[in-house]
Amino acid sequence: MTIPDWQAHCLLTTAQMAAADRAAIAAGTPGIDLMEAAGAAVAREIRLRWRPRPAAILCGPGNNGGDGFVIARLLLESGWSVSVLHAPHPERLHGDARTAFDRWTATAGAGGKPAETVEWSTGGLDRGILDRAELIVDALFGAGLTRPVAGAPAELLVRAAARRRNGGVPVVAVDVPSGVDGDSGACRGPVAPADLTVTFFRAKPGHYLLPGKEMCGALAVCGIGIDDAVLELDAVAPQTAVNAPALWRRALRPPAPEDHKYTRGHVLVVAGEMPGASALAARAAARAGAGMVTVGWFPEDDAAARPFFDARLPAAILRRNLGETGDLAQFCRERKVQTILAGQGFGRGAGRRQKLAEIARLPPSCILDADALFPDVPVLDGQSGPPDAGTVLTPHAGEFERLAGAGDAGAGKVGRTRRAAAETGATIIHKGYDTVIAAPDGRAAIGANALPGLASAGTGDVLAGIVAGLRAQGMPPFEAACAAVWCHAESARLCGPGLLADDLPDRLPEALSVAFGRAPVR
Repeated sequence: MTIPDWQAHCLLTTAQMAAADRAAIAAGTPGIDLMEAAGAAVAREIRLRWRPRPAAILCGPGNNGGDGFVIARLLLESGWSVSVLHAPHPERLHGDARTAFDRWTATAGAGGKPAETVEWSTGGLDRGILDRAELIVDALFGAGLTRPVAGAPAELLVRAAARRRNGGVPVVAVDVPSGVDGDSGACRGPVAPADLTVTFFRAKPGHYLLPGKEMCGALAVCGIGIDDAVLELDAVAPQTAVNAPALWRRALRPPAPEDHKYTRGHVLVVAGEMPGASALAARAAARAGAGMVTVGWFPEDDAAARPFFDARLPAAILRRNLGETGDLAQFCRERKVQTILAGQGFGRGAGRRQKLAEIARLPPSCILDADALFPDVPVLDGQSGPPDAGTVLTPHAGEFERLAGAGDAGAGKVGRTRRAAAETGATIIHKGYDTVIAAPDGRAAIGANALPGLASAGTGDVLAGIVAGLRAQGMPPFEAACAAVWCHAESARLCGPGLLADDLPDRLPEALSVAFGRAPVR
């Protein structure tokens, strides 16, 4: 991953975006120019999607409302019928927002243009503006709102949502839908779901995290004249990005003429009480490019595991009774195992928990899933020391709660996952529709291409297998985790509706082709 790749896909917190704004102003760009550019970007995106129609612009008391005044003026100048509902006492506006308001009122009062400007606390809620509108622009509050929306603004949002739901009236949000926290995606009070959200310079984590992700509709990220150089400032320095192939494809080494099965990496998948989970993971590791995949089990599972794997696995995937855990280190050494995947369907008995701890202490890098992710498993309770830096943990939401607890719930999904990664020393894939990948060094990425159809049994086992296959090939933990999450979702897209977890591994080669910009061949 290069710095330009990271910067192109980075996400800014509200504090980082504010620092970027200040840096641009300090470098000589007037604040009103940034506001005019932001308003022009929204007006342009609206005109690209909708023909002129009566529009209601809801303007809040700060700079988000200032953007709204610019949008109203530009739409009016383009021949739209525009009405503005704004916060009381506009004389209290200051700075750039006041300038934008004055420019709006001068244009609206120029004569011959259908425009009205109403304070929402003096009857604006009763004048039927929203009822007549055929497009609503939500410029009430920006991404940095720290309190729930209440009072008249809350009522406006409720009515805007009703017009969208019952009348099909499109809603356009400026920066974020009002009430959505730009850092966490949490909703603070009522939110009017948007058909289009236009944000500026860089998107924010809240655009990709639930529930905010579902509130934003289509997302347009528009430049407003801020130079990318501000991303290198200490006050900005983004550590979060939207997961995309540019972040990791340079780290995946393509097969070379001199390669053989061991240089492509040997994955050992340790099976337990539910062998189906390991079969899915093993197929995924092989399809992800590992040079060799072995499924192994302990003697107590031999009667069930051997016939199951003989019947279900391709001949290219090796099967082996591992003997006792004391024999495992010798096997890994002699067969050059680079990566071990353990925990999926393994079992929760005391003896099995101890086996997981012994597996985690072996030299190969570990991918730990499912039954390895309980606090009482010695892998994570401190009895065996912290996982090494090559370890990847793959918890779903329930497993993550057991690992991290609920004490820092207010930090949001990115913050909590980043903190857990720092505390465990492992890369963590916090799974979900808004999967977050976090590294111990503070980097984090948010998955943006997941499909709801992935919420079915076995898909997590496939994901863990992909991670294992990529790690065995030498990809660093964070990059391998990001690549696995993206390819997992892309494989689901290629499968289409009605997918089973069993369908995903065979789509992985096509997904990797898409990631590298090549058309998949079927």
